[in-house]
Amino acid sequence: MVVKPLYLGVLYILASAAGFGVMSIFAVYAYGAGVSVSTLLFLRFLFAAGLFFGLLALRKESLRLNRRQVLALFCLGGVLYTLQSLSFFSAVQHIPSSMAALLLYTFPVFVAVLSYFVDKEPLTRKTVFAMLLSLVGLGLVLGLSFGGVKMLGVLLALAAALFYSVYIIVGNRIVKGLSPYVTSGYISLFAAVSTFLIAQKDGGVDLAFAPTGWWALGGIVVFSTVMAISFFFRGLQLISSTKASVLSTFEPVVTFFFSALLFGEAFSMLQLLGGGAVLAGAALIVAGNDAKSSQVQQVQEGVNT
Repeated sequence: MVVKPLYLGVLYILASAAGFGVMSIFAVYAYGAGVSVSTLLFLRFLFAAGLFFGLLALRKESLRLNRRQVLALFCLGGVLYTLQSLSFFSAVQHIPSSMAALLLYTFPVFVAVLSYFVDKEPLTRKTVFAMLLSLVGLGLVLGLSFGGVKMLGVLLALAAALFYSVYIIVGNRIVKGLSPYVTSGYISLFAAVSTFLIAQKDGGVDLAFAPTGWWALGGIVVFSTVMAISFFFRGLQLISSTKASVLSTFEPVVTFFFSALLFGEAFSMLQLLGGGAVLAGAALIVAGNDAKSSQVQQVQEGVNT
């Protein structure tokens, strides 16, 4: 049985979203062991880069890049990923984390608009409706609290969404000519350099934390970085960036599920309805893309060359 590139791409993106979704769960255990934010970020990308380049050595893939590719990957890992993280965590200092998370997940709107102008992707009514449905679902799942809202926090969260959108658009162009492992390896390497500099500003890398912190860090590296990043770029090779961004809204649903399972957080009926809306929006995107068989075939031919 041959799996269509569309469905294979969907599976990769959903698996990537699940990996990113459990990252905050691992982070709770890491923080409980005394790991600082800057140290966690640096070690995450450092070890991930080591694993990616180890895989590349086993697969005997070429590490050669031209100057344009190096610049693009530095932009992805060393600039955009760093700016997105800084903007989001700064936003949480000014507005409720649930609101910051929802504003971050407005990135499919930015991706759709940017893709329309940059990649000439059609912005259909079904795509717009699916994005709105997913955003409404996220609002129900995350449970917004509008107390103490500051405009600075809102702007920072929207900036994080914009940075992530540009990250996806640039990434969509790069992965067409590179292996997902090469792309992910260099992005992790450049991100490690940037987060190392941030750690130095915060007083340096602190390894004086409990042994349980290493287990949590291992989960973040393997599942939430190596698997999540490489699967995301592999998915981008098979489906469009707009569709991938909408499917990625599955991430907070995964986060809430494991929070309930491990930390005893209960779901309300509205949260369950919201999770269903997120999945319904993703399903609409897949159905709309499946109807364009010629576009899927073109992508498949590009991957196979």
